[in-house]
Amino acid sequence: MIRGGRVIDPAAERDAIADLLIMDGSVAAVGPSLGTPDGAEVLDATGLVVAPGFVDLHVHLREPGREDVETIATGARAAVAGGFTSVCAMPNTDPVTDNQAAVGFIVSQAQRAGAARVYPIAAVSLGQQGERLAEFGELVSAGAVAVSDDGRPVATAHLMRTALEYAMTFGIPVIDHCEESTLSAGGAMHEGLTATRLGLKGIPRAAEDVIVARDIALAELTGGHLHLAHISTAGAARMIREAKARGVQVTAEVTPHHLALTDACCEEYNTNAKMNPPLRERGDVDAVRAALADGTIDCIATDHAPHHYDAKEAEFDDAPFGVIGLETALGVVVSELVDTGQLSLPELVRRLSTRPAEVAHLPGGTLVPGAPADVVVFDPAAAWVVDPSAFFSKSRNTPFAGRALRGRVRWTLVGGAVVHRAGDARRGA
Repeated sequence: MIRGGRVIDPAAERDAIADLLIMDGSVAAVGPSLGTPDGAEVLDATGLVVAPGFVDLHVHLREPGREDVETIATGARAAVAGGFTSVCAMPNTDPVTDNQAAVGFIVSQAQRAGAARVYPIAAVSLGQQGERLAEFGELVSAGAVAVSDDGRPVATAHLMRTALEYAMTFGIPVIDHCEESTLSAGGAMHEGLTATRLGLKGIPRAAEDVIVARDIALAELTGGHLHLAHISTAGAARMIREAKARGVQVTAEVTPHHLALTDACCEEYNTNAKMNPPLRERGDVDAVRAALADGTIDCIATDHAPHHYDAKEAEFDDAPFGVIGLETALGVVVSELVDTGQLSLPELVRRLSTRPAEVAHLPGGTLVPGAPADVVVFDPAAAWVVDPSAFFSKSRNTPFAGRALRGRVRWTLVGGAVVHRAGDARRGA
C-alpha cells in the first residue's frame, strides 16, 4: 500500500490525493482511504508524488563490449535510482544488436539484474553498416521493441524508406539519429561563437535539420512510424510541428541536457559538455522547451551514454561524445521546467512516463487497475547537489556535477517490488 500521495496518472486523467494498492505485481486499486490488507507493506507518501514509473526510450548500456564503463545490471540499477522502471537499450554495442541471439542476451541479462525492465532496440542495418536491412521479424520475436542505427543516421534515403515500410509490418517505430555526416564531419561542438573562440570545428544546425527533413518526407510517403532521437535545434522542432499538423506519423524526444544547457558549457574545453547532437544556443533551447510543452516533442529521454574517466580526460577534439543522465534527469527537468512554470507536474509525468510508453507500445505508463505495478514515488521539493561519486552507474561523465537541483526519487517499484529506496548505498564499481 502506498498511502496518501498525490497520485498523478495522465493516462487516467487522475491528479488527486489517493492510496495505491498493489497486489501480485499489478495495480489492484487507486482511491481515497483504501483498506490495507493484512500483512501489506505500507509506504507513507504524504507530501510526495506517486506516478507511473518513468520510461526512457534512449539509453546506452554498453554491454556487450564495454562492460568497463557500464553493464546492463549497473545501468538498470542507475535507472531505478532515477525513477525509470523501463529503459530501451540502443544497439551500438560490440557486437551490434542485429540478430536474435544478441537481443536474447540483453533480455536475459536484464532479467538477471532484477532492476529496471530493459527493452532491446535492434539495429536497422546489419552491423549498422547502412547497407542491408536486419531481419526485423526475427528481432521483434526475440524481444526488440524498435529499430535504430543510433550513433549514426540511417545511411541512405532508400534504406530509410525500406525500413519504415518494413517496420510497419511489425508495428514498431524506426528511431533515427539525425546527422548529415558530411556536414558534421570533424566537428566537436555546436557551430557558433563559442566554437570560434575556442578554436574548435563546429557542427551546424543544418546537419540535424537536413536529416529531419528527409525522414519526415519519407514517413509522409510510407505512413511508417518515425521517431526522431534527441532533437536539439529550433528548425527540427518547427519541422516536426508542421509534420504533425499534416498528420505525419512522427514522434520525437529531447534530452534533459538539451533542455537545460547551452554551448557555453563547453568553455574551458569541458569534455563533460561534449555530446552529439551538441549543446546548442539559447534560441534552440527555448525552441525545444516550447516544443516539449506544446506536445510537438513527445518525450524526455536521457541518451545515457557512459564513458570511462580517462576517455573524457582527453583533448576536447579527441574525447568521445556523450554524457550520462539516468540519475539526474528528474532533478534537471523539475528544476529547469517545473520550478520555472514551463511544465506542470502532470505534464512532466506525461513526458517521462505515459507518452514514451505509448510511443514504443510498452506496458506501463499508467496506474489504472490491472496495469503493471511499475511506480515512482518522488519528492518534487527535495533539494540535493549532484555528486557523481554516489551514482549507481559505473561512469561519472555528467555535465551537472556540483549542481544544486530539486526533485528526487524516494522509492521505485518494478512489478510491485521495491527496487530502490532513497539512501540506498552504491555497492561496488
